Amino acid sequence: MDLITIDDLKDEQLDWLMDAGLAYFERNRAGAEVAPKLAGKSVITAFFEASTRTLMSFEVAARRLGAEVTRLPVERSSVLKGESLKDTVWTLQAMSPAIFVIRHGEQGAVADVARWMSTPVLNAGDGAGHHPTQGLLDVATIKHKLGRIEGLKVAICGDIRHSRVANSTAALLERMGAEVRLAGPAALMPEGHDGPDGIDEAIAGADVVMILRVQRERLEAELGDGPGEYLSRYGLTEERVKLAAPQVVVMHPGPMNRGVEIADSVADGPRSVIRTQVEMGVAMRMAVLQMVAGA
Repeated sequence: MDLITIDDLKDEQLDWLMDAGLAYFERNRAGAEVAPKLAGKSVITAFFEASTRTLMSFEVAARRLGAEVTRLPVERSSVLKGESLKDTVWTLQAMSPAIFVIRHGEQGAVADVARWMSTPVLNAGDGAGHHPTQGLLDVATIKHKLGRIEGLKVAICGDIRHSRVANSTAALLERMGAEVRLAGPAALMPEGHDGPDGIDEAIAGADVVMILRVQRERLEAELGDGPGEYLSRYGLTEERVKLAAPQVVVMHPGPMNRGVEIADSVADGPRSVIRTQVEMGVAMRMAVLQMVAGA
């Protein structure tokens, strides 16, 4: 099977992934051995956009399950000679990988790749489209911390317009019964958005607050914010955290721009589960790799 969007998962698959991901999380944290479910299988990763967390966690996850991992060095590949994406993936398909993990800057490109390949394809992010494994790890992190999803109030704030994370995480949270509030600068909100007027309103009483990076590399025009202005007007500060529920959980999918969308004291504070998200990323991607490999 392919995993391109959250909608590709049936309810029973989603339930299995939540259970398996949380189980792998506990085993990884305890330093326990895991069964080599992918022994003898090969995983190819191809990232056409920069990544630290997603790329490394997929590769670590595959190796922990016993797979052989090969990374396509895009910056030294025939892409630089003008080779098309289709020809690149056909070349990789001929090498018979068990799983193909790809990130691409163009929305919809990964869905095209899935049509061209018979190998299971995992979407590690396609432009401003989807990032399903990020949605899975975010929701699993919340479930690990708060014990449930249904009935929670979750504020996702910042650059919503360009965020594949917001798309996938919000969709999964709503599917599992959470109330999702989206907020940010008007220029960074989707067209036709109907929700809270501002970040303070979205955060008020929230059980979870996820703050997003401004993806300036995707902006057509500068926001015109001066040093420190974005943080004071739209960022997650100590003062804004106090508007949320007393036991609020603070999240950020990374990479963080400290002092821009989130204050240092919040990122490193007692409510932050940002590092836990990274741990959960390895665990949940282990579960996803196991599932798509039929193992």
